Amino acid sequence: MSSEKSQNDHLEIEVKFFLTDPVGFEERVNQIGAKHTQPRVLEKNLRFDTPDGRLRSAREVLRLRMDTRARLTFKGPAQADQPVAIRPEIEFTVSDFEQAHQFLNALGFSVGVIYEKYRTAYTIGDAEISLDEMPFGNFCEIEAGDAGAVRLLAEQLGLKWEDRILASYLQIFDTLKIRRGWTMRDLTFENFTDLTIIPEDLLPKS
Repeated sequence: MSSEKSQNDHLEIEVKFFLTDPVGFEERVNQIGAKHTQPRVLEKNLRFDTPDGRLRSAREVLRLRMDTRARLTFKGPAQADQPVAIRPEIEFTVSDFEQAHQFLNALGFSVGVIYEKYRTAYTIGDAEISLDEMPFGNFCEIEAGDAGAVRLLAEQLGLKWEDRILASYLQIFDTLKIRRGWTMRDLTFENFTDLTIIPEDLLPKS
């Protein structure tokens, strides 16, 4: 890792892009020499909160994730007026997903929402590129040590910087729920089985 990345060990610095051609995009990822570090895998994410929604109100995230391993994550509020999403993040591996779930319940936290995605991961230099298949569409996340590095990599991959998305997947989900009048709690593939999403639902508004 670069010295700048080391200084930002506890910061998540990233943007998302909606992908209309995920196959073509992955070809470009390979063409620039990115290293394939994680084959496509299903993630199950549990987001916890207090009964009064204290974490959500403070724009904080407490998440337990299971993919090839179990991880517990805390994220603080995103910094305002930044060209990329920047927020403090603490994440570590836990040995037992169910025990971690019970531990959080014992501390007074309960699951507020479950969300799923399939993720394929690449790295190039200090940067990470994730290809995410969400129940409502395909996206990529680019994470690097600073905003300039994120933008440079996005441009290398042929992405339009003005189309970047700073919202989280759950924020996108909440927006879709309001637009469509959906009442389901969880962002799961099962809940989207009979729903149709068009690109205009997901592209940034001009």
